[in-house]
Amino acid sequence: MSRFFTTELAEQTGLQLITVKSNALKRRADLTVFQPKGSEHSLNIPVVILLHGVYGSHWAWTAKGAVHRTAQVLIDQGVIKPMLLVMPSDGLFGDGSGYVPHRQEDYEAWVIDDVIGVIREQFATVSTASQLFITGLSMGGFGALRLGAKYPHLFSAFSGLSSITHFTQLSQFVQDFSALQEAAIEQDGVLDWMLTHKTSLPPFRFDCGTDDNLIDANRALHQQLLAHQIPHTYDEFTGGHSWDYWQEHIGQTLRFFNQHSSN
Repeated sequence: MSRFFTTELAEQTGLQLITVKSNALKRRADLTVFQPKGSEHSLNIPVVILLHGVYGSHWAWTAKGAVHRTAQVLIDQGVIKPMLLVMPSDGLFGDGSGYVPHRQEDYEAWVIDDVIGVIREQFATVSTASQLFITGLSMGGFGALRLGAKYPHLFSAFSGLSSITHFTQLSQFVQDFSALQEAAIEQDGVLDWMLTHKTSLPPFRFDCGTDDNLIDANRALHQQLLAHQIPHTYDEFTGGHSWDYWQEHIGQTLRFFNQHSSN
């Protein structure tokens, strides 16, 4: 029996589009899934969750970032193993939910419980033995770094691109930050969870463009992790807070996940 009251699937240009009634949100929510060519009969395929930034939705990583094309090229070249790319919406609260629990809806549980649950139900290639990875950009980077550190037992590795590093930095991007503050139960930073689970963190990396307005926050996080002797990989590249940057550099994250894939 399904965990979800309703689940609707459709296929478009090689992508699976899913609308499911989320138990965490108590309403319908969307995700896009890319299954690489030739992997339809794979067993225990690794799953990569990609979280979008503010203003966007589940379509952003494919329609604006072409991540599925990048992944397929790397797979065809033998650089990475086939991976199922799972791209959920953030739940569509205001300009961005932050992927944190709210008083009325749990946008964290939507990703951690519902998204993973529906993928395991709907894709025969995915099982409880499939490794899970999580990444994201900007607000999605915050979500990925925070959730990767908060649930270290769940993910084999995690990553962030141009990441917000603390909830308060969302004020730079959302129109009504006070409404988000009032709704959100947890308003912490990624370092809080990295310190909490310092001894059990899986491998993780993050990067940022040198012209990005979040570069100082990312550099500060890097220095804090060094001070606390928490192993990690940090890179800086030329570029700003833009899809040109994310499309160019998501490949580093996919390669990183491949390095930590045992399947």
